[in-house]
Formats: sequence, structure tokens, C-alpha cells
Amino acid sequence: MRTLKLTLLLLAVFSIMDSCQSGNKSKNKTMHNPQKGTFAYDVQFLSQKDSIIILKNNDSSGQLIVSPKYQGKVFTSTAEGLNGKSFGWVNYKAFDEPVNDHMNAFGGEDRMWLGPEGGKYSIYFKQGTEQVFDNWHTPPAIDTEAWQLTASSGKKVSMTKETAIINYAGTPLKIKMERDVEIMENETIEQMLHVSLNKKVNVVGFKTVNRLFNTGTNEWTEHTGAPCIWNLDMFMPSESCIIVIPYIQNAQGKVATTDYFGEIADDRIKYSNGVLFFKADGKSRGKLGIPPVRAKNIAGSYDAQNNVLTVTVFDVHNNRKYLNQEWRTDRDPYSGDAMNAYNDGPLEDGSQMGPFYEIESVSPPAFLKQGEHITHNHSVFHFTGDKKTLNDIAIKVFGVTLQEIQNTFK
Repeated sequence: MRTLKLTLLLLAVFSIMDSCQSGNKSKNKTMHNPQKGTFAYDVQFLSQKDSIIILKNNDSSGQLIVSPKYQGKVFTSTAEGLNGKSFGWVNYKAFDEPVNDHMNAFGGEDRMWLGPEGGKYSIYFKQGTEQVFDNWHTPPAIDTEAWQLTASSGKKVSMTKETAIINYAGTPLKIKMERDVEIMENETIEQMLHVSLNKKVNVVGFKTVNRLFNTGTNEWTEHTGAPCIWNLDMFMPSESCIIVIPYIQNAQGKVATTDYFGEIADDRIKYSNGVLFFKADGKSRGKLGIPPVRAKNIAGSYDAQNNVLTVTVFDVHNNRKYLNQEWRTDRDPYSGDAMNAYNDGPLEDGSQMGPFYEIESVSPPAFLKQGEHITHNHSVFHFTGDKKTLNDIAIKVFGVTLQEIQNTFK
């Protein structure tokens, strides 16, 4: 009897070992020389630079790469596991370059930054300096310094960072940032977007909760200046990728600021029935912004070439003031936009960081007393697969069909 039990035990052990070896072989085969553009490629690359954290949904089809070392970024995501398309833009060459005094652009599908970039209360220019590129410096806490990991599970991570900055007006800002990143299950995505999903569609979605604390002794007011939370999403462009931004029609004033880097050409931007369309091909540098009275809490894009529908959802306060982030001090510092979109392109000398495109959201200025904080929520979703289902989602969240998006610039 004992011999039988021992035999059965050994068989069970060998069976488990064989199973583990098969699993490792399968994993190694997936990760061996993965194709660039896949999630596996980015996992392999970033694993060599950092102890990355991978969040997965229940069936592991949806996955994220999060990095406390690289300022709490969500570097990229996938809706189809390791071999699926990697949605975030990663600037591979930046990891081996010397530290840049102005900005170290490692990329990232979602990162938490601080504003304002320019203006009377800028935190990127020293007091009294001309607001030009030579004097522009990204605060190290959101550029090169590692963040502290405070909690981690298979589906959620929490990170924090403390820093001190003196703004352009000479106001000392003692700051603590907190950031939670959580991957969503399909049921949560359906509830949040009020859409229906099926097995013909692959999806990944994640939520970020971003908090900004005043940890100093001085109050932040309109007269001293105050920072804001700034979420930026960097995605891969294509010849047929178009940014889609619904906006409020029955409001006063301009629909969009379109001259951040020179006026955007007419053949790259269109307005139709409360929706703004903006080419995201990575071939012409341009940035636009939607003022708070016009902004809705949703924007996204459709890449017909790769059949990827992207949706971002974020907090908007239509009756609040937002910071003007332009590199100039002769405009009202509280006349800024509530969300932005950017298409990368060559500079005058022909050089180019990307190509990539960005969808961005910001919080109102953090007018805070000591110990107070503000919170800004920003979520990202990607859908691939059955076009009919993707079309239904586009109609629900943007109010337009995929065909309307594709035909905008034809």
C-alpha cells in the first residue's frame, strides 16, 4: 500500500514538473526574438531597463506595463496578450542616451505630469528667464527621478513622489503626487462606457487616479500661482489614424485653440456636428486644445489601418478656470484648455522625436491650503476585432461611425 502511494506521489510530482517545463518552453518560445510592435517585444526591452510591473485582467488578454522607476508611467498595453499589438509609444533610443537637460522622452501610454508648462506661473522656467527652449527644463520628479512603489497586486499599483519647485512667480511649491493604476475587467468597461462587448472583440482598459497635495506651509492661490495635474497619452500613429474629439456645441467662444505650434492646416483638422477630427499620422507637428466650456469628458481615435479604436475618459469641470500653458506671459494665466491633442512631426531642422500622437487631459489649478489635495481621473481603452462591434462602440461614445471617421479627410 505504501509502495502504491509512493508511486502515485512520484507520478504526480513528475506530471507537475513536466507541466511547468512545458509552460516555460511555451513562454520562452513566445518571448524569444519577439516581433517589434508586439507587447512581448516591449516587455523584453523594458525588462532590461527596469523591474517593470505587469498588470493583467482575468484571462490575461489585457495587460499593462507600469514603471515606478520611470515616474509611474504606464508604458504600454495590449488587448491580445504577449503576441498582441503594443499600443503605447516607447522611445527606445532615449534609454541609452545621456541625460537631457530639457526633457528625457522615454515615451509612455499614460504619464502623470504637472502644469503649467508656460505663463506667469510656469514650473518649467526659472523666474525672470525668457520662455524659450534654451531655458525650458522639465522638473526632475516627472522626468528622471524614480517614484516610490507603495502597494502592488496583480491588477493595481500605487506610487508616490514628493518634490519641491519654485514657480515663475517665485512661489515655493512643496508637492506630493500619488498615482494609482488599475486594469479593468470587461464588465467594468461595459458599465463605464455603457457599451456591450462580445467574444469577437479584444479589449484592454485601465484607470488612473492621480492626486496632488500641498505639503508646504503656504497656500496656493490665484495670486501665488498653483500647479495642475496633467495626464498625457502617447500612442502609435498610422497613415489612417484620426483623433476624434466630441465637443459641446451650444457654448460661447471658440471650439478649439489650434495655433500652439503654428496654425494647424485646414486639411488636417475638421469640425462636423459637434465632433472635431484631427489627423494623427505623425507627419506634421501640431497641437490643439478644447476650452472648458466646450470640453466633454471623452476623446479618442480610430486607426483604420490597424483596426484599433481608442477611447480616453477623464474629469472635466466646465465651469472652472484652467491654466494657460503657452510659453508667454502676456495672456491671462487662467484662460487655458481642459484637454489637448498633439500630432508629432518633423522640426524645422528635419529631426523628429517620434512619430507618435498624444491625447491629454488636465485638472483645474490646485488652489490648496496646507494638507489639501485634488484628484484627477483619467482612463484609457483600446478595442480591436469585429468591426461591427467597434462601430457600435464608436457610435455610442463618439456619436459617429467608423466610416464617418475614415472618410473625414478623403
